[in-house]
Amino acid sequence: MPSLLEALELKYGNTINDCSECSLTDDETELSVSPKSALSVSIFIPKKSPRHTVPALLVLQDCNIECAGSDTEKLRNKCKNVEELDLAQNKLSKWNHVFEILQHMPKIKFVNLSFNSLADNIIIKNNNYLSLKNLVLNGTRVSWLTVQQLVNLLINLEELHLSLNEFKTVDIDYRNNDNINRSLKKLHFTGNPIEHWYEIAKLGYAFPNLESLVLAECPITSLSMKNNINNNYDNNKIDIIRNNDGKINDDDDDNDELFNNCEFITAASAHDPFNMLRFLNVNGTLLSAWDDVEKIARFPALKSLRMQGCPLFESPREYTEHERRQLLIARLPNVETLNGGGVISAQEREDAERAFIRYYMDKTEVDRPERYAELVGIHGKLDPLVHVDLTPEKRVKVKFTYGDLVEMRCVDVYKTVFELKTKLESMVKIPANKMRLFYVDQVMKTQYGPEEMLYPSKQLYRYNIRNGDEIIIDSKLNRVVSSSSSTSSIRS
Repeated sequence: MPSLLEALELKYGNTINDCSECSLTDDETELSVSPKSALSVSIFIPKKSPRHTVPALLVLQDCNIECAGSDTEKLRNKCKNVEELDLAQNKLSKWNHVFEILQHMPKIKFVNLSFNSLADNIIIKNNNYLSLKNLVLNGTRVSWLTVQQLVNLLINLEELHLSLNEFKTVDIDYRNNDNINRSLKKLHFTGNPIEHWYEIAKLGYAFPNLESLVLAECPITSLSMKNNINNNYDNNKIDIIRNNDGKINDDDDDNDELFNNCEFITAASAHDPFNMLRFLNVNGTLLSAWDDVEKIARFPALKSLRMQGCPLFESPREYTEHERRQLLIARLPNVETLNGGGVISAQEREDAERAFIRYYMDKTEVDRPERYAELVGIHGKLDPLVHVDLTPEKRVKVKFTYGDLVEMRCVDVYKTVFELKTKLESMVKIPANKMRLFYVDQVMKTQYGPEEMLYPSKQLYRYNIRNGDEIIIDSKLNRVVSSSSSTSSIRS
């Protein structure tokens, strides 16, 4: 079967190159330069090409690798300086083969095993992986039992990728303290078909110091922690139960007996499991209510939010993009960056909060969110904005002058210059293509004088035409005759 060792020899050659920092290898030469002063400089010149050196960042994607290889000594010498390993899209299927590879990499910090089929359970042989901090398991069909064993094994793990693994539930027994990993800071969970927030909450309980959580493209419909009692009881993992006496019991055996005489209660608020969370991505989820945004606002440490492509903003389409952003900012007082933009300025936040007050001021008391009263307490009750219509008047009265002929006419300012010339043909008996027009602003005429209307397709309102202004009509033939007369005079 294709092995890691075979892939290394194919890519980097089959000789061993020890890149030790402390001693020279057979492939290196030492040159000493001793100037007249006491300073001595040693230069190490590697004889072997870097092409034959296994790098600290080792990428072997799509190489059909299935195992480590039989020559462990050779593999150890080749891989001892590897710090980042990318084995995505290979044919690894057994975790013992994965650990046989990793045990030869004492400096390993990052491992990408995406799109290898690793559905089998782990058999842990050792736990010498203290430097491993980033593990990528996207699309591996890894089981929750394996995930639980991995987070127990990798005690210094800081970032974990579990996207595209078809998880419908989160089956980590977070109530067992041995299963809690306090070092994990970032979790990527994109594209898993989980619908209920009480499943996501288990991730917060299992990783209490989580600072970044990516839930993009998960079909989460609400941040409500309320469990559905119609679900199969055995699949309800948040099973805190209150019996008829008001006592809380979380013993599984007792729960089976109490199920028919109990009331499911909300185990916690949506934010309770995520006290350290600073970044949340819910792009492409099925969140459809402003109530969910208000729940997000209660996350105590949250500073950055990505929330786009949700039904909340798509149906009904009653908000512009600017309005959506303002309504979000006003509801999220602690969030500093929204949808990847820059830091929200104090001025933008104040504008958003005032717009929020005005948006809801005409709504009934029942339709106003709690945030409305909070913002009124900060900014006071605001007057409605005065609506100023800046669109130009459709028709204005203009004086037309052609020599001694003067006539007042109403003009549609949305017509073009050429259309106006066509209308004036009957008045001055000049073809439109032979006509020149000059616009005279009655207010500014002493400073600027007439402005020739040169562009046939330009609409009249763009000249800022108002009632009482003047348009002077002239013929292009007059310009030709005048030019000819001047030429004749010069010749004579």
